[in-house]
Amino acid sequence: MAHVEASVRRPQIISAARRVLARDGVAKTSLRAVAAEAAVPLGTLQYVFRSKELLLRAVIEDVVGEIAEVLTASGDLDRGLAHAIRQGLTSFWSQLVTGHRGLQIMQYELTVYALRTAGQEELARWQYDRYARVVAEWCESAAHRAGEACAVPFDQLARVIVATVDGLILQHVCEPDPARSRADLDVAIRMITATAEVSLPVT
Repeated sequence: MAHVEASVRRPQIISAARRVLARDGVAKTSLRAVAAEAAVPLGTLQYVFRSKELLLRAVIEDVVGEIAEVLTASGDLDRGLAHAIRQGLTSFWSQLVTGHRGLQIMQYELTVYALRTAGQEELARWQYDRYARVVAEWCESAAHRAGEACAVPFDQLARVIVATVDGLILQHVCEPDPARSRADLDVAIRMITATAEVSLPVT
């Protein structure tokens, strides 16, 4: 087998891990199963990721990166925070929630797995910290570029956005109803933008 750099193998393995996790669940996912999905020797996978926990952390980071890309590409941040929230959450839902039930279940399972596994509780905290940080940076960038002020701190606004969308996703996963879910998302967006009370600074 030709030698392939770890930097090349790493994204291949992460992509394979996401497929296995979404298909089989966290509890049933082993390094051996991921190696088989990625078509690499187990030893190669263990060279890149020494443990299942390190691989799960990389998967979470990959998902967070995907979310950040969707939010950033969703609209013109120069049009302000309210516009960014509307366009960003709508794009996020259509691109990463609709038709991606396995991906969403996987993320919940990763959280529960970390909380239930002795010594891995920090992974769950880190997971949600990463979600909130990405959203906070995105919100702050939109407000800053439009010269706007927000009534609540961006880190707090981000936590509220993550918690609200998280609940909507869980309801959708348990009882998929695209029309109802989108209507609920629209209401949530209005609630969030009202909480932000976006305004232009007084000069």
